[in-house]
Amino acid sequence: MATGRTHRPATRSRGIPEATVARLPLYLRALTALSERSVPTVSSEELATAAGVNSAKLRKDFSYLGSYGTRGVGYDVEYLVYQISRELGLTQDWPVAIVGIGNLGAALANYGGFASRGFRVAALIDADPAMAGTPVAGIAVQHTDDLDRIISDNGVSIGVITTPPGAAQQVCDRLVAAGVTSILNFAPTVLSVPEGVDVRKVDLSIELQILAFHEQRKAGEDAPVEGEDPEAPPMRATPASRKGPDGDMPAVMPA
Repeated sequence: MATGRTHRPATRSRGIPEATVARLPLYLRALTALSERSVPTVSSEELATAAGVNSAKLRKDFSYLGSYGTRGVGYDVEYLVYQISRELGLTQDWPVAIVGIGNLGAALANYGGFASRGFRVAALIDADPAMAGTPVAGIAVQHTDDLDRIISDNGVSIGVITTPPGAAQQVCDRLVAAGVTSILNFAPTVLSVPEGVDVRKVDLSIELQILAFHEQRKAGEDAPVEGEDPEAPPMRATPASRKGPDGDMPAVMPA
C-alpha cells in the first residue's frame, strides 16, 4: 500500500472548488452507510437529504467528478464510494502524527474511525518527559526532541496539533520543517504557515458560541414582551398603523 508521501489528491489540478471538496466527506459518509446496508443505487434527492445538502448542489458537485448518474436509476453507490474515496486520497494509507497527548490528543488517538477512512495514527508526540514511553491506544508516546526523526521514519505528511495555544505555533513550525504539509489544528489559535502547507482548524469553543447565539435567539423569540398578555393572539400591524419619526414604516424592515 502506498504511503502519504507518494501521492497527493488531484482535486486542485482538476479544478474542483474548495466548497465542493468540503462536501465530499459528507457524501462519502452517507454513501458508506448505504453501502453497509447493501443499497445498490441512490437518487440525488435521497443522497442529498442524507448528506444535508440540496439535490441541485449535489448534482453540480458530482459533475466535477465526472459522475452524472443514470436517469430513472440514480447513482451506483459502490462506484461513488470508490470515486469519492479516490478523489479524497483515501484509497491509500495516510500516516498521521498527533502532537500533544493530553485529554484531547489521547481521545483522538483512541478514536477507531480513522483507520476505516484511510488514516493511520503512526506516532504520538508530547513535550512532557514523563509521558515518553507511555502507551496510549497501543502506541508509545515519544518526546518532541525526536520529532524530526519520528516524522521522517513514519513518512508522516499530516500532523494533528492538540497542544495548548502557546505551544501550537512552535510545534507547527517544527512539523513543517520536518516535512509535514497538512495540519489539523485543535489549538485555539491561528497558525502561520508557508505557501504549500494546508491548515484546517477545529475550534470547539467557537462552535459552542455559535450554538449559544442561536439558543439566545430562540429564547428571545419565545419570551413574551413586557406588559403583553401572553394569552392574547398576536397583533398584525399594517403599514399605516406603524409610524416612525420619518413617517410610515414598512411592515417588514430590511435587515
